[in-house]
Amino acid sequence: MARDGKTGMFGIGIATSAVAVGNRCPWVKAGVGAITTQHRTDTRAGPLGLDLLSRGCTAQETVNLLAATNDFPQERQFAAVDKEGRVAFFNGPEIKCINAGFTGKSCVSTGNFIANSDVPRAMVEAFERSVGQVFAERLLAAVDAGLAAGGETKPIMSAALLIADRETWPLVDLRVDWAGNPHLELRRLWEFYKPHQERFIKQVLTPGELTLLENSPMNV
Repeated sequence: MARDGKTGMFGIGIATSAVAVGNRCPWVKAGVGAITTQHRTDTRAGPLGLDLLSRGCTAQETVNLLAATNDFPQERQFAAVDKEGRVAFFNGPEIKCINAGFTGKSCVSTGNFIANSDVPRAMVEAFERSVGQVFAERLLAAVDAGLAAGGETKPIMSAALLIADRETWPLVDLRVDWAGNPHLELRRLWEFYKPHQERFIKQVLTPGELTLLENSPMNV
């Protein structure tokens, strides 16, 4: 999870052995920040965390409040990035599987059921090494690095890429809910989707500027 210093975008690249990770764990809001809620995932923490960030809480304050107000904090993982690029994470003390978190400059990674505690560090380091690449591809590179470092103890089966830019809806919201090697399919989805991003913004804000080709049935 990271804030892009050049554009102000917030984004999350994530993968797991459970189904539909993109439906439950990653949350982003333009101009506000990003939240992940993991291990015995409490989906309620996503919107709550974004609300705390929008009220001016820092990433650390947000993570602290999520842990302090949760009914089972000892079994949860939370992480946050705020609008200033500050990051924080919380790992519940009663999580029995290998779990860890690691922070970098405007980026943070957490994992559970991971093969070793270096997986989050590998993700952060890969993200930081990829300066100059497109933001989405930096997030995907981090996921790849986490898998190369050992990944989870079970094969991953779902993956997601979620990015907020300037609008109230996500710029990118791509998911592979159940497939072998979902990170490879997610990258293929990104490559296909990448040239369509501007068009999907234009159709909301300035639909009159769309060309006849863009208005074809394939571009609804």
